[in-house]
Amino acid sequence: MNETVKTPTSATAVSCDVTSAIAARYGAAEANVPLAWNDTIELLLSHRSVRGFLSDPLPAGTLEALVAAGQSASSSSNVQAWTVIAVENAATKAALAKVANNQKHMEECPLLLVWCADLSRTKEMGKRHDYPTDATAFLESFIVSVVDAALAAQNAAVAAESFGLGMVYIGALRNNPEEVARILKLPPNVVAAFGMCVGYPDPARPYNVKPRLPQRVVLHREQYDESLPQEALDSYDAALMAFQRTENLKEVGWTGAMKSRWRDAKSINGRDRIRSALVALGFKLD
Repeated sequence: MNETVKTPTSATAVSCDVTSAIAARYGAAEANVPLAWNDTIELLLSHRSVRGFLSDPLPAGTLEALVAAGQSASSSSNVQAWTVIAVENAATKAALAKVANNQKHMEECPLLLVWCADLSRTKEMGKRHDYPTDATAFLESFIVSVVDAALAAQNAAVAAESFGLGMVYIGALRNNPEEVARILKLPPNVVAAFGMCVGYPDPARPYNVKPRLPQRVVLHREQYDESLPQEALDSYDAALMAFQRTENLKEVGWTGAMKSRWRDAKSINGRDRIRSALVALGFKLD
């Protein structure tokens, strides 16, 4: 990339490498997005999900740096209603991978982080200091805990990539929240929201940047625009099919993938019962 570009500038003023990065993220037809640019934006746009890892251990202090980055994320009212569990034991990783439809990269990666929505700590503080925590029973409090966990995790993801590491989120831990809670000995009012594999990417199994929807689909100005331009969706289908072709995946585009993803309860792999699982784990969700 152009090392001289250190401060925000228009996309028209930067190198062709920047244009290539934008095209990778949005597809060649959408590469004219007028992005301001700096090293942080470059890192963010280069994100890709990695599902092939070397067995090399992470350098000392890496885990703590990722957690520090996570703790530097915003938190609603500073409640910090999340916990992360670092899993390095092979047997534990294998047990969690079984919950997540046997995703082998969960066993391969040297570090598996399990990000938890955690209201248990809040309730325990109430007991210790003799104040009520009735507000934890409301759905809003659960939403806060999940959002806090997600914000922290994404900070950690960016930090990991800044070290040259790769990562991929594992939403399939929600296939069976009770089993994950059993494996990790989670107390009531704690649930694994998602996992995150972290490690050095295996160069023998490279992964490319996956295109995202055009900005005109997700960016609305002043108020919601319901027009949902079909041309933009068609452009994205073409970009995603080109990506799927390079990854030797079935070329279904985004429309085809969404038909499968939202089809019925079976398409979400048991997560249709997430509410009952949360109640079983102590969350009231009033």
